[in-house]
Amino acid sequence: MGHEVPRIARSCERAVITAYRELREHGSPDLAAFQACTALYRIHHPEASLNEARRLVAEWVDHHVVRGDRGPTEGCACR
Repeated sequence: MGHEVPRIARSCERAVITAYRELREHGSPDLAAFQACTALYRIHHPEASLNEARRLVAEWVDHHVVRGDRGPTEGCACR
């Protein structure tokens, strides 16, 4: 589909958005891609609860994929 991936400062956020886009481009259903990305976030942040991971992944997908916004997001404090 050829999406231009903006530079996302946080490595976990960048990994989640890249994985979500690639999974969707290769035919994974939305829910399966979301669940995989939630698991990926928790690999980066094992201290995060499942609900916290779901909330952040949903916010990031909405921000970067649904809205196509390239600006920074709120979220975890990692770089």
